[in-house]
Amino acid sequence: MESAVDLKLTAKAVEQVKSLLARSEYIDHALRISVSDGGCSGFSYQLNFEKQPKPGDITLDCESLTVYVDPESIPFLQGTVIDFVSGLYGGGFKFANPNATGTCGCGTSFSA
Repeated sequence: MESAVDLKLTAKAVEQVKSLLARSEYIDHALRISVSDGGCSGFSYQLNFEKQPKPGDITLDCESLTVYVDPESIPFLQGTVIDFVSGLYGGGFKFANPNATGTCGCGTSFSA
């Protein structure tokens, strides 16, 4: 049974992922977004490239970018918006997660 996930990537985030894919050796890969135990706040976001979905994955289409999400990560990612920001000291992916009850200073780990 497939669950739905309310997960969005902004146009800037999609553009950045597509740019990374184009510069890399990951031809015909998708973006995997997951949550794992760890990080300074308890959970951390993981972004990886994968060629095929794993059994049970939810597959999303974000502006012709394929995204895989594993079922264990869905509850932590519901309602999340992922953006890409650039700044004077570098940039990165920013997660606006309504499920997070706290985040760390680096922005890549959270508590829920």
